[in-house]
Amino acid sequence: MFADEPRVQVRTGDWSELAEACPFDLLVLDGGGQGKGHEPPLDPEGWLRPGGLVVLDDFTPMTTWPPTHLGQPDTARTYWLSHPRLRTAEVRVRPEAATIVATYLR
Repeated sequence: MFADEPRVQVRTGDWSELAEACPFDLLVLDGGGQGKGHEPPLDPEGWLRPGGLVVLDDFTPMTTWPPTHLGQPDTARTYWLSHPRLRTAEVRVRPEAATIVATYLR
């Protein structure tokens, strides 16, 4: 999609291997760095430029506050939705799926 756009560099790989390329204007986390399960979420400071976007997918749509997942507090979602340096929105992309989009504020 961006092959003919010289201003865009697309990098792929395990999120933990991308730290040397920071900071990003757009960071899409699909499977790691989100804070799901037992891994801690990455800290957007250092990973994103001011005004940069982070996109996190594969969330079940939120129906309550505070959010829960499988009857437990949803700490990953709470981290991203309440981070003091982010302005965050959850977007329902299908009836059973949501994506979190956040802008990093400096």
